[in-house]
Amino acid sequence: MTHDEIRAHCLRKPGAYLDHPFGPASDIIKVKAPSQQRGRIFAQLFFLRGQAVATLNCGRMEGELWRGLYPGAVARGWHCPPVQQPYFNTIALDGTVPDDELLLMIDHAYDVVAHKLPKAAQRELIPAPAGRK
Repeated sequence: MTHDEIRAHCLRKPGAYLDHPFGPASDIIKVKAPSQQRGRIFAQLFFLRGQAVATLNCGRMEGELWRGLYPGAVARGWHCPPVQQPYFNTIALDGTVPDDELLLMIDHAYDVVAHKLPKAAQRELIPAPAGRK
């Protein structure tokens, strides 16, 4: 997947928007409900030593799983403080990780962050199942 395809997939998520708090070289994708002031980062797209990479939020166990499945292509969040590194994966966008797996990682990142939002914000973003309010 290309940088543009990944960004487009991320931005299709409810409440997702593009931000550039670290400058124009990094695409930061955040999620927030309409009632919120600020969003939370779930994906970061940038170049690291000339290589396109994505840093995605993840659960600790899922992060370890993906790092084990794709050694060398998926690493702990390289720019994150050590205490946060297990909860972020930096993925080389060189084709090593199959597109369907990369989409799964992005969807997981969004879900992890969206479910950390206040309950009221979650209800704005995630529709209730049919028959429930």
